[in-house]
Amino acid sequence: MVAPDQNAHELASLLTRRGVLRSAGLTGAAAASAAVLAACSSQAKTVAGSGAGPGNYPSTPKFKFVFVNHVTTNTFFQPTQYAMADAAALLGFPTPQWTGSETSNVSQMVTAMNTAISAKVDGIAVSLVDQQAFNEPVQRALAAGIPVVSYNADVPTNARLAYIGQDLFASGQAMGEKIAATLPDGSSVAIFIATPGSLNIQPRADGAVSAIKASGKNITVKQVATGADQSGEQSAIDAFYTGNKNVKGLYAVDAGSTAGVAAVMTKYKLADSGYHGGGYDLLTTTLTAIQAGVFDFTIDQSAYLQGFLPTVYLYLYKLSGTLVSPSATNTGLKFVTKANVAPYLKSINRYEGSSPKQVYIT
Repeated sequence: MVAPDQNAHELASLLTRRGVLRSAGLTGAAAASAAVLAACSSQAKTVAGSGAGPGNYPSTPKFKFVFVNHVTTNTFFQPTQYAMADAAALLGFPTPQWTGSETSNVSQMVTAMNTAISAKVDGIAVSLVDQQAFNEPVQRALAAGIPVVSYNADVPTNARLAYIGQDLFASGQAMGEKIAATLPDGSSVAIFIATPGSLNIQPRADGAVSAIKASGKNITVKQVATGADQSGEQSAIDAFYTGNKNVKGLYAVDAGSTAGVAAVMTKYKLADSGYHGGGYDLLTTTLTAIQAGVFDFTIDQSAYLQGFLPTVYLYLYKLSGTLVSPSATNTGLKFVTKANVAPYLKSINRYEGSSPKQVYIT
């Protein structure tokens, strides 16, 4: 049996805590939460650092993150790399390492990932361009306490914590719907793709074919490989066009091939002859062709966010001791046409990769 004076002491203590919470404007569930947090605070551990962290965050170790990419020198990923640096600068740790393959060589990417795991890095972002190759490395990284997210390309069955990038098949369907709405029955279309089968772009081509078939129109579609070397993509498209001038729709599912189509259509003034074209991403050749009325559209998937968000997500995961899990994020599907291309050409900037300088675009 508890002594009366002990009951009185506990009641007084409880009333005092309630008073404090009320004075802070906390009642009900908020009061309960505050009490739990207060009880847990004595058990929370903090990481000692050399001074204050960014904003009101605590100081942390200088986290080492690694991005494993399939085409490390492709200009599409320039804003992605700028974004990694921007996020790291905001949060107070070194710019993540950019590594992988220049030619979409999956073995080289897996080697880069294994190297990062062996080095015991703090987090990995990887473009999952192959259905199986990354499953074991991702499992091994997670088992070692290294968080892994995917960006730009994904395998939903992979154990990665989250995917940050475009819904690729759905974006291809949207493009296919535009193609079907633009071209007459009986037309022929070419869909140019750098590396057939690669999971960052093949789902777009598949989605486009699916939507064209669903339209009920008799439109013939031919998939044409252009190669992972960006400098050679335009030549491959030019060669295809000169040998297949009956194909009135020229479309692409990657940045380099899209710019190549735009350049070929500009070179031969194909819009004046009733040709149509479209594709993906925001290379300057593509945007200027849209502005000139030569090229119908391109699709913006925000390469910048695909570098910024994975970096922030990995930081928060480490900072919170795994409590803040990375969030699956669709980085968007925006059609850029002559009607809305002007802001993209208004200034050179980091957000589209056209300049290393930080600018505030008003």
